[in-house]
Amino acid sequence: VNGCQTGRHNRVFMRTWLDQAGRKKRRANNRKAKAAKLFPRPAAGNLRPVVHPPTQRYNMKLRLGKGFTLDELKEAKIPVKQAKTIGIAVDHRRRNRCTESLQTNVQRLKLYMSKLLIFPKKSGKKGVKKGDTPRSELQNVAQNTLK
Repeated sequence: VNGCQTGRHNRVFMRTWLDQAGRKKRRANNRKAKAAKLFPRPAAGNLRPVVHPPTQRYNMKLRLGKGFTLDELKEAKIPVKQAKTIGIAVDHRRRNRCTESLQTNVQRLKLYMSKLLIFPKKSGKKGVKKGDTPRSELQNVAQNTLK
């Protein structure tokens, strides 16, 4: 009999996803563990600017960029060296091509700085530096888990 296929022995080549739920749980637990290890720093990492992606296909959308420009930091009155130490990503290669995006990122920086709590490096009165948050405000600090 022509074209007769008696048995399909291809189960070896089929990949199952029976561990999908377990992997999902593992990923969630790993994210929680990473956030707990980073506490009280933001779980998403450094603050990044909002940028327009390249090419005509995507440039009407918005996404997070690599780092803030030096002009954006200057406009927000944040020194570049300090920005790197307080969780703000800096990209010296990026340029501002329009004032609208510059202003939105400056507002983003100002909002971040208004919510920022800087912990003193050392305990005691001598460890407190200018710009550190008072100890009374550091009692019950919540971690930012948003991007």
